[in-house]
Amino acid sequence: MPFKNGVELTELQNMKVPEDDNISNDSNDSAEVENGQINSKFISDRESRRSLTNSHLEKKKCDEYIPGTTSLGMSVFNLSNAIMGSGILGLAFALANTGILLFLVLLISVTLLSIYSINLLLICAKETGCMVYEKLGEQVFGIPGKIIVFGSTSLQNIGAMLSYLFIVKIELPSALKFLMGEEETFCAWYLDGRVLVVAVTFGIILPLCLLKNLGYLGYTSGFSLSCMIFFLVVVIYKKFQILCPIMETNTTTIIPSNFSSAPEYGCKPKYAILNSKTVYALPTIAFAFVCHPSVLPIYSELKDRSQKKMQMVSNISFFAMFIMYFLTAIFGYLTFYDAVGSNLLHKYQSKGDVLILTVRVAVIVAVILTVPVLFFTVRSSLFELAKKTKIELHHHVLVTLVLLVIINMLVIFIPNMKDIFGVVGVTSANMLIFILPSSLYLKITQQDRANQSQRIWAFLFLALGLVFSLVSIPLVIYDWVHTGDKAEGH
Repeated sequence: MPFKNGVELTELQNMKVPEDDNISNDSNDSAEVENGQINSKFISDRESRRSLTNSHLEKKKCDEYIPGTTSLGMSVFNLSNAIMGSGILGLAFALANTGILLFLVLLISVTLLSIYSINLLLICAKETGCMVYEKLGEQVFGIPGKIIVFGSTSLQNIGAMLSYLFIVKIELPSALKFLMGEEETFCAWYLDGRVLVVAVTFGIILPLCLLKNLGYLGYTSGFSLSCMIFFLVVVIYKKFQILCPIMETNTTTIIPSNFSSAPEYGCKPKYAILNSKTVYALPTIAFAFVCHPSVLPIYSELKDRSQKKMQMVSNISFFAMFIMYFLTAIFGYLTFYDAVGSNLLHKYQSKGDVLILTVRVAVIVAVILTVPVLFFTVRSSLFELAKKTKIELHHHVLVTLVLLVIINMLVIFIPNMKDIFGVVGVTSANMLIFILPSSLYLKITQQDRANQSQRIWAFLFLALGLVFSLVSIPLVIYDWVHTGDKAEGH
């Protein structure tokens, strides 16, 4: 069969492969990539050639290679923006219920574990050629894998939308009262947070969600990140302006109700705490760091992409967010100490304080404009799961209305932001950070004997995620059922 072998070798020599693809086989021989072509002198036998060819064809079945155009710096910005979210508002509450040292250990641990999980995800993307999370799950585990990935990413995005609308529910009434010149105690039905969140949803968010293309809303991501940086600057500034336990500003003196009703609260920092609310710390931190649904799209758009280059993007982004998260949490905690709430922004009184009002309005506008982007992702994933290639207008409108009604019902009845962070943190965040990347990696490399040490680490990573679920989920459910905490701002 010399002619057939010659044809196979010629076809293999002319085959173009992306720089990013990592082709491997079971033999000890290796293939070298030079100028996009495989140098055939390193291919020793027919089985090796067939393995390489089949591997390449398998990748082409998933996603066709398309060169990226986004620079490394812009990719860092995009991933940082994907990491940053409403979770930053709950980190001071997590710190208040763990102590400074324990919180720092947890924050460092989740940061490093998130970076490692993205590394596993990038390896899986290289081996399969998939640049869409749902397709990656389907490629490795079939339809069940696609459904699990869809459920995890959709729950994470829905949780983010809930937290954003919860900010509207809590913060918008205070901002409107200030603009109307009314006292904080002023009550009117149209200033009820539940009424306002419904009005904003169907007056602003719904028309944007009904559009078929929300690409231009990507510009709001930069504005959203700028708002959070502005929020951090104000948190640091207010630490040196507000005194504890009586918080004095240039225009008003405010005594938090927490201090009057709980004399055990003090103004000394605590370094290690264990109480009933400590269980929310790790889920809140995990929720704040989840960006995995956005990693592969950003990776696919990276110019001259490679795993090493995308890992650099990941490392820089997570380090920047680690610094920002820690500064926000520590200065927020040192301002209010034990009186800090699950929504740090709500602790700052905007009456007579234009700076705080400006932060409130900026964050409110940012989250309102961000909700349609997340909603568009969830709806698109839902249609893809249903294998709807051509979407009828009435289906588009009906699904949009039903999802928005469900989300609004949840926002109205969920009592506290910590419940959102807790439930989503122990479910979808845990799946996206720990369980899914490690499971995909172990399945893809199950025949790879050369990386047994890496497989052991991935197995331990998976076990850690499972232990986290088994321990955290029952505790969060127990606290959610038995504490009966009232919603902040009611």
